[in-house]
Amino acid sequence: MPSEDIHATPPAPSVETSPRNQHSHGRRVASWQEHHGWSAAASLRRLASRPLGSLLTIAVMGLALALPLAFYLLLGNVQKLGEALGQSQAVSVFMQPGQSEQQAQLLAKQLGDRPEVAAVTMKTPQQGMDELAKMQGFSTGALQTLGDNPLPYVLQLQPRDGLDAAAIERLVSDVREMHNVDLVQDSGDWRKRLDALLGVGNRAVLVLASLLALAALLVVGNTVRVDIASRSEEIGVLLLVGASGAFVRRPYLYAGIWYGLFSGILAALLAVLIEFALADPVAQLSQAYDGKLQVGGLPLWLLLAVPLAAAVLGWLGARLVSAWQLRKLA
Repeated sequence: MPSEDIHATPPAPSVETSPRNQHSHGRRVASWQEHHGWSAAASLRRLASRPLGSLLTIAVMGLALALPLAFYLLLGNVQKLGEALGQSQAVSVFMQPGQSEQQAQLLAKQLGDRPEVAAVTMKTPQQGMDELAKMQGFSTGALQTLGDNPLPYVLQLQPRDGLDAAAIERLVSDVREMHNVDLVQDSGDWRKRLDALLGVGNRAVLVLASLLALAALLVVGNTVRVDIASRSEEIGVLLLVGASGAFVRRPYLYAGIWYGLFSGILAALLAVLIEFALADPVAQLSQAYDGKLQVGGLPLWLLLAVPLAAAVLGWLGARLVSAWQLRKLA
């Protein structure tokens, strides 16, 4: 049985002396699987034998990977906040005063038949007056002295999902030219600013994630470099007796995978803790907007993908550094 320390010499490859002594294909596969299992277990025991150093490495990588997750969470909720503040792309069409309900319904049908429009909601002058009466600063008595209701019919247009800003601008321009339309109110400028801000945020998250992934790769690479340097003499002996480079570096590749996997799990847990920490303030904010603000967390597929992606990063860092170190020792 091999030693439990990764510094111990792994099972050496057998040396073939004659064709009759060659292993069958099945035996070679079994030997390859056995060495993979030994390498995975030995590298894990090696991490456990130095808990402080391993935990520090995993903590640094986990914090680095958790940062882009936190920014991604923040960015997604900023987008939802923008929708709650009126970024839903609704277009208000104010008809000319004095128009009848029949004319308003006819215009609503014309607008609803357009392919760019998903839904049309009509607000009557009386509904507008009722809203004014509920607003602070307007007294019911003062509104009653107006006599005839001066408010026009208002049509709320909801553009179709996925419609870009240019298409909405064309829709607004066409509606302004329609008969009986007095004013079209569009939040296009606000939407453009918010879309631009979200675009910058998405790019910033991508750049940050790339830089921190590179940092995690370098941390694993440096850790593996120190391990290889500490047992350079043993590796030299293995190479002299005919061990291949893949055979020698396999335990270090598994060490990189363990570092990446555990740091990815830590990053996902930290992201979930951030969501829980923000739960109460977000609930209060949602209540301030009458429940219209629906704040979500990170998707489950992303939380599951982070440990796998981190394991790949760990493997890549260990692969690059171990190959470079072994070339120096060869």
